[in-house]
Amino acid sequence: MSLTSGGFFRRVGTWFGTWAYVLVDHLHRRSAIKTLREMNERELRDIGLTRSQIEDAVSGLANPDVWRIR
Repeated sequence: MSLTSGGFFRRVGTWFGTWAYVLVDHLHRRSAIKTLREMNERELRDIGLTRSQIEDAVSGLANPDVWRIR
């Protein structure tokens, strides 16, 4: 395999791009969790969450009915 063919650099670029996306996504999720944890119980209840549901909600694992308007 020749380094001048570009294949090696494409793979490194793809790997770096994937790694950067995962890192930024992780940082956004941690920021959202921190923001939600700073809310009081009433504020969380207003958006349909309990404190124990915060991480699941940020990860997209929350009950879909949480977001339904009643």
